[in-house]
Amino acid sequence: MVKWRHLPGLSPYAETLAAMEAHVAAMNEGRAGEEIWLLEHPPLYTAGTSARPVDLVQPDRFPVHPVGRGGQYTYHGPGQRVIYCMLDVKARGGDVRCFVRELERWVIDTLAAFNVRGEIRDGRVGVWVARPDRPGPDGTPNEDKIAAIGIKLRRWVSFHGISINVEPDLSHFEGIIPCGIRDHGVTSLVDLGLPVTMADLDAALIAAFSNRFQGVCADHVVA
Repeated sequence: MVKWRHLPGLSPYAETLAAMEAHVAAMNEGRAGEEIWLLEHPPLYTAGTSARPVDLVQPDRFPVHPVGRGGQYTYHGPGQRVIYCMLDVKARGGDVRCFVRELERWVIDTLAAFNVRGEIRDGRVGVWVARPDRPGPDGTPNEDKIAAIGIKLRRWVSFHGISINVEPDLSHFEGIIPCGIRDHGVTSLVDLGLPVTMADLDAALIAAFSNRFQGVCADHVVA
């Protein structure tokens, strides 16, 4: 069974990362079970293992945190739901690619609850939405990123996870080249014209998870 935890307020990054790594260590030692944490961070940038200095456009804008997960630069901040997934990948089939694919499909299923069509693109990490309201020079719709995915495994236990843009300040993304992708933008549920709250998204996440994965406990435990 997966335990869901909602961390209220804005969770400080370094302390939350340390707590997450401590929980993963406890899982590896058989002292803790699977958990998913739902939270928001204060404005900050994270640099994954593939981050390129050239993609940090405004290095003094917000704190920058190097992290061990895969990927490049990402932004976290208020109005963005961060979902840290501490799950036993080996017990879920031991196929890392399949596991990441299921995380992507989980996000897509969640967005579908709000009539948003999320899509995956080869060579571009995350979940994307077409913007027919913002056509490119050739008339085809632009595509904006609405969710990022980046995980790390330690002895088959996953951590880090997913971020979904609900109503962040999209101008905060201008300090980086998100995930190293220059030719596409970012969006959010509210930017798409949908008055979705964090509570709405959390309910959709839990419902979609229980359909996509097995062994879910939908009780929230406030830290």
